[in-house]
Amino acid sequence: MFNKSKSPAPTPQSRADSGSSIPPLPDLPAPGQPAASAPRSAGPAPVSQRGLSTLSSDLQFEGAITGGGDLQIDGAIKGDVRVGRLIVGETGAVEGNVSADYVEVRGRIVGGISGKQVKLIATAYVDGDITAEQMSIDIGAYFQGRVLQGRREAPAATPAPRPAAPAAEPAPQIIDMKSGG
Repeated sequence: MFNKSKSPAPTPQSRADSGSSIPPLPDLPAPGQPAASAPRSAGPAPVSQRGLSTLSSDLQFEGAITGGGDLQIDGAIKGDVRVGRLIVGETGAVEGNVSADYVEVRGRIVGGISGKQVKLIATAYVDGDITAEQMSIDIGAYFQGRVLQGRREAPAATPAPRPAAPAAEPAPQIIDMKSGG
């Protein structure tokens, strides 16, 4: 069923040159080789240099989680989560408010979500309000709550004087959605 390839086996000298017997990861260049520009998919936002922390599916955590890094939740969390980038896996569950620049939900969140970019994948279950600059909901995702969509304003160095009469500013969009999948 499977044919053995006829490619030559790596020589012991090439392993000695790399300094260890562990081969490089597929998406990283081998030591001593220039980095080739490989085409990237239009998938989720890139993971930071620190890597991705993971709460595995057999773990449960109770309490708040805060930090600036990236987190993938495959287990269960009871408490608020505030990180730089968050992925809730298909087996992941959060009971509490979530805040991150990038939020991708494949599992379950019962609580509010706040982020610059929020994605609800087809397997997502969200029961709570969402505040986001950019939002996408795949067909099949369950979402019950409200969406407040608008741009975050950068804080001004000095407060500007307020006009006596209210200016005609566009109000953020509030969308009341109930969808099921």
